[in-house]
Amino acid sequence: MNKQELLAELRRVADGSLSPEDMLGKLKAAPFEDIGVAKIDYHRSIRQGAGEVIYGKSKTPEQILAICGHMVERGEENILITRMKPEAAELVGSKLELFYEPASGIGIVKRRPLPQRGCVIVASGGTSDLPVCEEAALTAENYGSRVVRMYDVGVSGIHRLLSRMDALSQARAVVAVAGMEGALASVIGGLVDCPVIAVPTSVGYGASFGGVAALLSMLNSCASGVSVVNIDNGFGAGYLANTINQMESIAE
Repeated sequence: MNKQELLAELRRVADGSLSPEDMLGKLKAAPFEDIGVAKIDYHRSIRQGAGEVIYGKSKTPEQILAICGHMVERGEENILITRMKPEAAELVGSKLELFYEPASGIGIVKRRPLPQRGCVIVASGGTSDLPVCEEAALTAENYGSRVVRMYDVGVSGIHRLLSRMDALSQARAVVAVAGMEGALASVIGGLVDCPVIAVPTSVGYGASFGGVAALLSMLNSCASGVSVVNIDNGFGAGYLANTINQMESIAE
């Protein structure tokens, strides 16, 4: 039950079409469910506006299937799974309706398109950053943001980025994904009037230290309005960008 569904049920109580006792039963069933391998948090969508996300990397295919199965039984849709391995996707997809994008490791059970609002731009320094970019883009899209992909616009050919200023000017949030020295976020931060979420990636040669060089560069950005998530954390960036975008949409 998300915020909108809860509000609709409360309105039914107010107009007398749903008894307070029945509403209490719905709320008692909602908070969480202990299935042994996990405690599924069904109130998260009420508190935060988005349902529980399954981190797939450290879970077995069977565990992911069990969690998703219970969520589907409770009527959940657009169940997001991050860092999903192909073997997990194969098992889950054989039992449940699954969208799977292998490069990013994003899986979505019972994917249902939502109205796409506003504009989130996901920009990459290079093609090697695309798995992290798609993790961010698919996350934001899953929660109802319109996403514009702006890939391979790194600072070694900055004219590629500058040619997209019209699109950048429409963004409510920009996710800037880059490895190497991570300069893209600072450059974009100096060009736009919206929040920039910087994602350092582990792409780079030896002294990039698995993304630490890009992380430090982004943390030290001289451009205002740049925030930084962890190395390769496309999910976190996409989720935050969607939150910013949806706040702007509600304000309208």
